[in-house]
Amino acid sequence: MYRFARKSMVLLLAVAVSILVAACGSNSQSSSAKQTELTVSAAASLTDALNEIQPLFEKAHPDIKLVFNFGASGTLQQQIEQGAPSDLFLSAAVKNMTALADKQLIDEAHQTNLLNNELVVVASTDGKAGITGIAELAKEEIKKVAIGIPESVPAGKYAQEALTNAQQWDALQPKLVQAKDVRQVLQYVETGNAEAGFVYKTDALTSDKVGIAFAVDPQTYSPVVYPIGIVKATKNAEQAGVLYDYLQSQAALDIFIKYGFSVPAAK
Repeated sequence: MYRFARKSMVLLLAVAVSILVAACGSNSQSSSAKQTELTVSAAASLTDALNEIQPLFEKAHPDIKLVFNFGASGTLQQQIEQGAPSDLFLSAAVKNMTALADKQLIDEAHQTNLLNNELVVVASTDGKAGITGIAELAKEEIKKVAIGIPESVPAGKYAQEALTNAQQWDALQPKLVQAKDVRQVLQYVETGNAEAGFVYKTDALTSDKVGIAFAVDPQTYSPVVYPIGIVKATKNAEQAGVLYDYLQSQAALDIFIKYGFSVPAAK
């Protein structure tokens, strides 16, 4: 009798252990459910706004993790053309999005103009530059003027347009310092490597080391439009669509506006 009871107890214990192990395995498998990782190629000027949006989006969609690849729009365009992994593209110029769309690398059904921005010239907050317009960039005390590389940085291209229309592009060539993106332009002015620089209003507002010397006349350069599009090669089309819609939601747009962007009238 004792031997039988002992065997029964051992059997029950074995069954209990098996159930516990199975349950732990199930919980472990459930808790380690793989998140979908979305790679977002975005213009450098969107850095602060997107970094604030990220935790809000991920909280609302815990199955999706965002990974940002910030840089000059032209550089990001080339990366996508060369097959670099990317699910969404946010450009600081329509031409970069159009170039990809023409090559059928962007989903036509998921492409729209998301934001607007404006071009300004920044200078150190010490006030020594004393410039109020493009013509004053020619002053002797202005030794260096930073702009983004026009061929790859939209802000640099807009700056080139403005300077050309003001008949200052050729005259200022000896002073121009070209940067890889708009954030590097800002850094050059912050560190004193340039007395002035052409950046977006949104970038100027992120720094307490520089101030806006003047807003560039919007009639002298093309409208600054930020389009968004889903990369056709994405392997996560459904999740990319969720983010695409979220970035157009009022919650996201309010954050963009907080950082100085404006929203196209159609939005």
